[in-house]
Amino acid sequence: MKKAENQAGLPMELPDARAEQPPVLTRRGQARLKRPVRNQIEMMLRDLESLVSEDHSVRAVWEFLQGLDLSGFYGSIKAVTDAPGRPASDPQVLLALWIYATIEDVGSARQLDRLCREHDVYRWLCGGVPVDYHTLSDFRITHQEALDKLLTEIIAAMMHQKLVKLKRVAQDGMRVRTSAGAGSFRRKSSLERCLYEAEEQVQRLKEKREHPDPEVSHRERAARERAAKERAERVQAALGELPKVQAAKERQRRSQSIAKRSKITEARVSTTDSEARVMKMPDGGYRPAYNVQFATDVDSGVIVGTAVVNEGADTGQAETMEAQVASRSGVHPEDYLIDGGFAGRNTITTLTRQSINVYAPVKAPLKATNSRSSPRWGDTPEVVAWRQRMETEEAKSIYKLRAATAEWTNAQVSRHGLAGFTVRGLGKALSVALLAAIAHNLFRWIVLTA
Repeated sequence: MKKAENQAGLPMELPDARAEQPPVLTRRGQARLKRPVRNQIEMMLRDLESLVSEDHSVRAVWEFLQGLDLSGFYGSIKAVTDAPGRPASDPQVLLALWIYATIEDVGSARQLDRLCREHDVYRWLCGGVPVDYHTLSDFRITHQEALDKLLTEIIAAMMHQKLVKLKRVAQDGMRVRTSAGAGSFRRKSSLERCLYEAEEQVQRLKEKREHPDPEVSHRERAARERAAKERAERVQAALGELPKVQAAKERQRRSQSIAKRSKITEARVSTTDSEARVMKMPDGGYRPAYNVQFATDVDSGVIVGTAVVNEGADTGQAETMEAQVASRSGVHPEDYLIDGGFAGRNTITTLTRQSINVYAPVKAPLKATNSRSSPRWGDTPEVVAWRQRMETEEAKSIYKLRAATAEWTNAQVSRHGLAGFTVRGLGKALSVALLAAIAHNLFRWIVLTA
């Protein structure tokens, strides 16, 4: 700093002019940088095994499948030893890919195909086995029986390890949105008109084979014919489902009062997914969906039964599911926990006669003077015993486990790829639900054996 004197003659310091000058900024052309060179050839020496850590969850998926009998997935392979033909992709690899993809909430075959080429974990699972979205999609929907047997084998193995005891089982249903659009639902007259137009289109394309348009390639003509034929088949399938929907509408009319019967609309069926039905969703809206049923062991949280139906009501589903659980495990559960939608008199009677204690809420009586435990006209002895049992504090305490188990299971499978169906038809939807159950049980196996 420079020194000077003020008017009084006292010394003072003056600011240095050089300190006030702004710094000189480097221009882009002057900067010395390391710039990308993308045409440089690199040699990267690494194996797939080193890409995945030893404690990664994908290794548990592969180890889990190594100990199971997967022979049901190999029966359709035509390429055999000492015979001509291209080797098939190992079904264990395809199954592991779908299970891990389900855990990661990947439900699209095209997305899974992309991950198998770009993601190290999926590349590790492939291990060089060639896959594409056609192979992945076909594998998931054509091995329903093998997936069903695999779920049974997993339950049996966990029962053998004393991880599943089937003392108490809770069942619940969840409505899962389908890929059918709301605008695809049509009445009978509209379906018949669509079928007529689709069949005419198929016939026109057949006639064009004799005098083809030179500007249209053979591949494009074949694609048009295939699309027209598939559209005609979908409309024909919708007409085949129409009587079932009409019968359901008629049963609904008979159960409603005269004032509400006029609000029931005419039967409609989707031309996209003929087996989908419009159901009431958890948010109160109505959308095309399937009703996915899960039965869960209360103590372990393991799914011991699964089914997919296209009925919005849960009435009658408990007997069918309990029979499936008994078939998979070889034993009947001691207690069966269901909500009020399942608890019909026939259900209570059927399950109780199989030495099963049913825990379900009892509806309030029509007359305020009667109690919930009071016998009613048409009650069987099993229903009377159920009404009286549900009035006890012990039964109320046991029933609280239903929501903590069944609702938790629904939340878990929703996170693991079952928030919405990308496939069409009950059979394909069941295959997806079985994969979700298998992936869920794999996680439970890891937790219970930790």
